[in-house]
Amino acid sequence: MINAVLVFNNAGQPRLTKFYTQLDTSVQQRLISEIFTLVANRPASACNFLPLPPLLAPPPPSSSSSSSPPTDPSTHSDLPTQITYRHYATLYFILISTSTESPLALLDLIQVFVEALDRLFNNVCELDLIFNFEAMHACLAEMVVGGVVVETRVSEVVRGVREQGKGAVRMGGKEQAGAGAGGLGLRTVGRGMWAGR
Repeated sequence: MINAVLVFNNAGQPRLTKFYTQLDTSVQQRLISEIFTLVANRPASACNFLPLPPLLAPPPPSSSSSSSPPTDPSTHSDLPTQITYRHYATLYFILISTSTESPLALLDLIQVFVEALDRLFNNVCELDLIFNFEAMHACLAEMVVGGVVVETRVSEVVRGVREQGKGAVRMGGKEQAGAGAGGLGLRTVGRGMWAGR
């Protein structure tokens, strides 16, 4: 199961934070900070998989209750245990998941997510994600529901987002088929200037 999807820029500013498991807000903030620090400090030649920091690791077994079974991560497959990430240009795409998820499949999921965003925004950049965050959330919702991957075909993800009316228009660009600026509530003035909502 996927427990969280995070997207950061190179400066550590979150562009997307989607948690599929309930966590206290303070824990979420500390986790976001800690995970970005871990991922950003890794060399480019390092692998894209990391163990989850101790912040969310299962609690150690308590010696006071001898009747309760030990909390071993291998016996609780729904506890988050791994971080899978990919760095594209100025953005880090990060997935927090359980040990039951294949890290290679998660890397492929990140690739599909980025390709779908690229098709929606016609060569996606960070500003597209900032100004059209609804489309990014809709794209993720087409792929992952409740922490479970439901769709991995790029064409189906893009079609689903466009049918929702959340397709994107790049600032100063042309409308894409099936998606219009009206779906996002955006107006352009003059030479592609964004006039707000």
